[in-house]
Amino acid sequence: MGMTTSSVRRRRAGSAVTAAVLGLLAAAAAPALAATDGQAGHPSAGAPAGSAHGTARTEARTTAQGAQGSAHGAARTEARTTAQGAQGSAHGAARTEARTTAQGAQGSAHGAARTQAHTTARGAVEGAARTPLGISRLAQGPGHAVAITIDDGPDPRWTPQVLQVLRKNHVKATFCMIGTNAQKYPELVRAVAADGHRLCDHSADHDETMDHKPVAYQRQQILDGKAMIQKAVPGVAVDYYRAPGGAFTPDSRAVATESGMQPLGWSVDPRDWSRPGLPAIVSAVEGKLPQQPTVLFHDGGGDRSETVAALKQYLPWLSAHGYAFTFPVRATP
Repeated sequence: MGMTTSSVRRRRAGSAVTAAVLGLLAAAAAPALAATDGQAGHPSAGAPAGSAHGTARTEARTTAQGAQGSAHGAARTEARTTAQGAQGSAHGAARTEARTTAQGAQGSAHGAARTQAHTTARGAVEGAARTPLGISRLAQGPGHAVAITIDDGPDPRWTPQVLQVLRKNHVKATFCMIGTNAQKYPELVRAVAADGHRLCDHSADHDETMDHKPVAYQRQQILDGKAMIQKAVPGVAVDYYRAPGGAFTPDSRAVATESGMQPLGWSVDPRDWSRPGLPAIVSAVEGKLPQQPTVLFHDGGGDRSETVAALKQYLPWLSAHGYAFTFPVRATP
């Protein structure tokens, strides 16, 4: 193992002390040597011997003091160096620890930010995946339940006739009303609600291109439509929102849900609005029905005589085949 600097310093100091002791011994032996030569009692010879002896003692003492001072200085230097080194090491360790802690904290912050960003992104993806399920297309209840929905009213000619057919067959339906029509015929909105049917917002103006327009416009159409219906029948809930032409957007679904309305679709469409003829309408609705169907009819937007005739035939047919009449499912998007 190599010698350290402090070890070298201690060895040099020890050597200096040894040399001083040897010098002192040599000076003490000088009178004996002088006596042997016959010079001990000579006056002129005593003075040089005393001077030499004093000089030797002085030199030895000086050397010893110097060696001791050197040793003390070396020890102090070593102690100071060691203390400085220890202090420097402590400072360095503290700085390293502080830097490591800061880096760790920064890394933790960055990691937390990345985790939050990842969680947010994942939540957005999962939310987008769940949103389409928010469009209700099923009737409440068991497999042999059916929900009848009536769109585009109220209409002063056709809505009363539809209400009469429903009343005769003990059927409760969901009426999807256009806001401006509800505003124009509030007494019909009240008649629908009084018969126990449910209300649905079908937008303010039935703009079938609103899914291509700004979100602010979509929001206004949806919320204005709901407000017009509620103004006609204060205190009655508007449970659903059906987009004109079924053209929902993620934004329109979100607006409807935020305002407490279930986005509402359908599973059976006889296209009665196009007046295809009574046989075509009846064939479409009496064909193979899906489980818990939601069937679409209309009481506004034109001549609805074929619709009224189809309901007169279709509702008894459903009852005869064991269907129970109910409302569309309200599900959380």
